[in-house]
Amino acid sequence: MANAIQIKSRDFAIRIVGCYKFLTEQKNEYVMSKQLLRCGTSIGANTRESKNAQSRMDFLNKLNIALKEADETEYWLDLLHATNYLDDTQYESVNSDCAELIKLLTSIIKKLKATGDKKIIEN
Repeated sequence: MANAIQIKSRDFAIRIVGCYKFLTEQKNEYVMSKQLLRCGTSIGANTRESKNAQSRMDFLNKLNIALKEADETEYWLDLLHATNYLDDTQYESVNSDCAELIKLLTSIIKKLKATGDKKIIEN
């Protein structure tokens, strides 16, 4: 069974794909939306990839990459909102999910560094 971070990051990726479709089809915005698509879906790809890490360091590295991608996603969301491609409601909705992923990944990474236990996210 998949763990919470993998489920949440996959669900978030699905929202990002929907946001990308909206931005390209309704707003005719292609550059920033492509950046958002890449980093927003990469979060889930990296958490998924961490399942098959070759070592503890590889496992931690994949989660750190996911955290960096989440931070970049937050940047593109902010920029899309500031340039009026996303209204307040759209932005707040998807950005709150992104912030939740950042908090979750940060918590997991901190616990991993403190304990060295890969089993933390498997429960």
